[in-house]
Amino acid sequence: MKGYVQVYTGDGKGKTTAALGLALRAVGAGLKVYLAQFIKRGTYSEINALKRFSDSVTVEQFGCGRFAKGKPSAEDISAARKGLARIKEIISSGQYPVVILDEANVAVSCGLLAVQDLLDIIDLKPEDMELVITGRDAAPQIVEKADLVSEVNAIKHYFQNGVTARIGIEK
Repeated sequence: MKGYVQVYTGDGKGKTTAALGLALRAVGAGLKVYLAQFIKRGTYSEINALKRFSDSVTVEQFGCGRFAKGKPSAEDISAARKGLARIKEIISSGQYPVVILDEANVAVSCGLLAVQDLLDIIDLKPEDMELVITGRDAAPQIVEKADLVSEVNAIKHYFQNGVTARIGIEK
């Protein structure tokens, strides 16, 4: 099977959800999935659900769980760099036909990683691996290099009316 590079970006809700849907479909087809989460740290409902598929899905987080805006700390940058090194190992191993880099676009736009880091990952991808990159603010170079780009646009969101993230729906 030929693998492609997919990017889910935009300011709307659903980028990670789309990638997780693809992961679920891959597991259903007997494929192994590696999910690297940048910026995030801790337990989210999707992490709890993926534990049920631990024989098929490996999840690793490379964030401190508190960085959202502003200048990243040395610890935030170190966590992202650790993730980058680990992803290179995972891709080189050939063990996972599907690799998802959740919030990697945000890691680039916030200065945790360089655009060239993600471009190098894309270049490292074997022909038969599906690589999925999520997160708002995808760099134009990433969009250009990808085979599929979906932009999730926010037209209306209940967050604007003060609704906070709900367990099982947004977190």
